[in-house]
Amino acid sequence: MSFPSTAAQLVTLAAEGGEHSGNHESLDPYFVGGCVLAALLLLLWITTRFNRDR
Repeated sequence: MSFPSTAAQLVTLAAEGGEHSGNHESLDPYFVGGCVLAALLLLLWITTRFNRDR
């Protein structure tokens, strides 16, 4: 594949991406963000429990 043909395919793919956002209707961003925050806080708590010498 040459660079111009690859670039043309990427432009076509990007132009088609407008109607397909990739987000599912059942995914609530606040729920996902809350779960990620809880997981990170859990990892922080575990890390601090193992690092008691400081």
